[in-house]
Amino acid sequence: MTVDLSQFIPSFLEESFEGLELMESGLLNLQEGDSELIHSIFRAAHSIKGGAGTFGFENVTDFTHLVETLLDEMRDGRREITSEDTEILLESVDCIRLLIEAARDGEEYDNEKIEQTSKRLTATLDGKNHSKEACDNTEEVVKSPNDLEYLIHFVPELSLAKTGNDPIFLFTALAELGVLTIEADSSSLPALNDIDPLELYLSWQLKLISSASIDDIKEIFEWVEDECELDIIIVDADNLASSSTVQDLEQSSNEQVKEVKETQGVEVSSNSETSNQSEVTKESNAGIKPKAKSDVGSIRVGVDKVDSLINLVGELVITQSMLSELGSDFDMSKVDRLTNGLEQLLQNTKELQESVMRIRMLPISFAFNRFPRLVHDLANKTGKDMELVIKGEQTELDKTVMEQIGDPLVHLIRNAVDHGIESSEVRLANGKPKQGVISLDAYHQGGNIVIEISDDGGGIDRENVFSKAVEKGLVDANATLTDSQVFDLLFEPGFSTAAEVTDISGRGVGMDVVKRNIQALGGRIQVDSTPGEGSTFKVNLPLTLAILDGQLVKVGTETYIIPLISIVESLQIEKEYLNRVSGDMDLYRLRDDNVPILPIYQLFNINSQCTDLDNALLVVVESDGQKVGLMVDDLLAQQQVVIKSLKDNYQQVLGISGATILGDGSVAMILDIPGMIQMALEKAQRIQLKKYPNHTDKVGEYI
Repeated sequence: MTVDLSQFIPSFLEESFEGLELMESGLLNLQEGDSELIHSIFRAAHSIKGGAGTFGFENVTDFTHLVETLLDEMRDGRREITSEDTEILLESVDCIRLLIEAARDGEEYDNEKIEQTSKRLTATLDGKNHSKEACDNTEEVVKSPNDLEYLIHFVPELSLAKTGNDPIFLFTALAELGVLTIEADSSSLPALNDIDPLELYLSWQLKLISSASIDDIKEIFEWVEDECELDIIIVDADNLASSSTVQDLEQSSNEQVKEVKETQGVEVSSNSETSNQSEVTKESNAGIKPKAKSDVGSIRVGVDKVDSLINLVGELVITQSMLSELGSDFDMSKVDRLTNGLEQLLQNTKELQESVMRIRMLPISFAFNRFPRLVHDLANKTGKDMELVIKGEQTELDKTVMEQIGDPLVHLIRNAVDHGIESSEVRLANGKPKQGVISLDAYHQGGNIVIEISDDGGGIDRENVFSKAVEKGLVDANATLTDSQVFDLLFEPGFSTAAEVTDISGRGVGMDVVKRNIQALGGRIQVDSTPGEGSTFKVNLPLTLAILDGQLVKVGTETYIIPLISIVESLQIEKEYLNRVSGDMDLYRLRDDNVPILPIYQLFNINSQCTDLDNALLVVVESDGQKVGLMVDDLLAQQQVVIKSLKDNYQQVLGISGATILGDGSVAMILDIPGMIQMALEKAQRIQLKKYPNHTDKVGEYI
């Protein structure tokens, strides 16, 4: 009997990634004499090696064998645990992950990186110099006969940087494939007075000598392929260049590379079938479908959650049977039983909904696990002494939200490392401990989750931020801003206070994307900082994107839903607190704030009987520290609603974030509070332009 091993590959992949996380976490905390931890790291590596051998992933087996041997020497006490060996093992974990991802996705991997790390491991086991520089075999030293010469013409669109992309990152990735020569073309650069600092005017001619395939190069540019012109030229063995666009090269590149290598006496094998690959690998690889790297293919659910779900389904079946029995021969004497049955059905449905939602909830440690390694690597790169303290890692968050919050958190952590934590010398001179601390905390607050990224660094220089904003024309030099408003300037596109650009941060691209991504999740971000003591970035997110706690309001004949998280308070307007500006915008004096009033019936062109401000109902909402009052006819119930995307089913509408279906079958729109505030700002802008036609910097002073 033949066993189809391919059915077990998904489980092997999932367990391997978990094992790699365990290895990485253990190595970051590994100290001399910690025998239990080194044993657990060894067992994880041994399991990965054994599983890879079973499924025919020989490249994973061979590489992991070197790692296992080094760990075995540490485990048996034959080798001391040094920081150099730990760094090599951490790099090896990256390589194993690279190999397993390639096996999962059916793609090629960076063979040069694997070979270099293998040489370092071998040199370490032999007791030789195992520095990265000593083991590198770049083309500057020896040019491999397998290398090809690529000429790349790259012309980005002017707006490329505004989308958060940076050509430097692309060139850095290309340089990892081989020897890269860069030549910039500045012929399209306009006069100095006409330059927009947010736009790219340069194009580049790149020369790459590498054994990489055309697909490897194309993959680097795939994020910007719709925002640039890209031509790649392959120079063959006779130095005859053949040129094509990426689309044309897609079909012919593999044959061309194969032909070049054959002329040089190099054996060519396809990616899915090598000379030492077993039959099980050939069969099983065909069954592995490529998956996006950000996709979490499965969720591990606790048995208690499954048992709860099964019990609830059982209760639901019992209730359904009871109602069916009543419906078969119903008379008025059974009304009480029917009412009780419907109430039971309502309770069962609510509990079932909550139970299903809990299944999608995962500990936020799944998102936090990447950050100890990130801080470790950045500390080595910057030369700063720091540690990462994680709290609240068992706080649960919806899987969808967790997948999308990872990248913004990465940027905030990098920002804390580069801009927050000072050097050891500066810290000691200021009377601080030599080692800086970055804290990552998560906790529930109401129906939301709060993630705090804080550091004990130098804090944010308020005056520096303000002067940079004035310099960039973001605010008027005479403007009076609160600390919160000044710190919000950090999220403006292109804004940066860095004295020099590093490969970590400083280009002014990223913080605006962070804020935009968080707002897209229905969340908000706040900044608090004390000079000399540190800074805290607080991210407030909904627990799930599928369900919303909302306040139903009536406007004319329409029902709208306002997210409860945005509501400050609801009140009845008192005439003495009203103030009209320029005869076009009404403000309501709410303690120390002048709150602009937005009549919803005017915004959405609805016939309403309640058009008089006197004694009207006002729902005060807030987003990013700005408040507006939404004038409504009536306040209805508060309830949880299932969110339906308006963009997917119709189109995006300013001021509307989605829709839901109410109990009576009618459709209610969910108000987008940031969008409503944007409407208020646009209205204020129109008023201000009438009042100050030559002073556009005064726009929005009422908000």
